[in-house]
Amino acid sequence: MKATQLTIQQIQRAIRKVADKFQPTADPVLTDIHLQVKPESGELLAYDDEMNELTRIVVDQWLEPTEEDLYDAAAVAIKQSINGLRDLIEGMSILHPFSFVMMGEDGETMSDIYVVDDETLILDSELLKGLDQELDDFLKDLMAD
Repeated sequence: MKATQLTIQQIQRAIRKVADKFQPTADPVLTDIHLQVKPESGELLAYDDEMNELTRIVVDQWLEPTEEDLYDAAAVAIKQSINGLRDLIEGMSILHPFSFVMMGEDGETMSDIYVVDDETLILDSELLKGLDQELDDFLKDLMAD
């Protein structure tokens, strides 16, 4: 399921609501942002580390998911939405490094969606696909010479 423009806008609206709670002029806090998708209601919820709800929205496209794994499609849409708000997110009054973390229905961490850190670069798993084979081929060619 490819995210529609409306879905991206809805997610970005939720991220802006979260950012409003961490104004750049406020004292920095230590927390991550935990995101949870509820397939039965199409909701996206955002929490801090203490599991205080920061915002909740209904994503229309997620009300009737057509894919078995809504979580993967949601993660891609959330990453796309966050990338569009990078400056806003990196200016939030949260101590670096911090992450946007995807949680499962029972609260377990499924994956880091986005990491804000001045010194670390997190590569997307799509970018890393096939890297093992490429490295193996490179090493094989190197050994042959």
